[in-house]
Amino acid sequence: MNIEEEKNNMYNQIINHSLIKENNQNLNINSITKENQNQFLETTLGKTINNALDIGLRLILPDIIENQIIEIKDTLLESGLKDGVQKAIDISIEFGKSALGIVTGKFDNISQIQTAVEKGGIIDNVSDSLDVVLNYTNKKGILPKNIITMIKSGKNILLDNIQNNLQKTMTNQIKGIEKIDQYIQTWNKALKEENFSKMEQSYVKLKKELENLIPLENTLKKARELENLHLLIKNKGNDLSLSEEEIGLAKKLV
Repeated sequence: MNIEEEKNNMYNQIINHSLIKENNQNLNINSITKENQNQFLETTLGKTINNALDIGLRLILPDIIENQIIEIKDTLLESGLKDGVQKAIDISIEFGKSALGIVTGKFDNISQIQTAVEKGGIIDNVSDSLDVVLNYTNKKGILPKNIITMIKSGKNILLDNIQNNLQKTMTNQIKGIEKIDQYIQTWNKALKEENFSKMEQSYVKLKKELENLIPLENTLKKARELENLHLLIKNKGNDLSLSEEEIGLAKKLV
């Protein structure tokens, strides 16, 4: 083994050790797969729709007390709406990817997700599912007829709330990515100023922000580069005098 290979092995070990050492604190920002991206996206959209149902039911059932609203929503979910929403999300994601011609199965940016949700017809699919569930609960006498009638009459309000919440979620994702870019810029500036304290602050904020973002390869690639460099510096005793070779290697390890 020549000197160059020994150096590469040493730096590789330092960075890998750093990632393992802080694994319990770090977001898993290893390679993005279709499966883990879908799971995160499904959870994010699921929570968005669930919150929208809460708001919408309160609007169309203003005389119903809070506990009853929760019971009504839970009844709808347990009667098939939960599975219907999940199916609507899955259809939207996969159909949207197909419509966009995404051959890797992974979204690279938020605009692709926005387009996929629109092209995938998530609102229409949720609407169809709600119709089926309301008819089922009516037929089985699971909910009072007057409640079912009010929900059917206010269905557009529910769907508008879902649409608005989905748009807010996407807007928040865009803002989160913008914050990530800002933290990376701040970190790089602090590195030039040799201010490790500011670097650490930016690094912690970046990790925290990543927890709320749908995993996107383009975003996480930049985050991985910063993390490798930051952990390399920490494991060298906060020595900021990185060589071009060390910087280049840390980026190659992304």
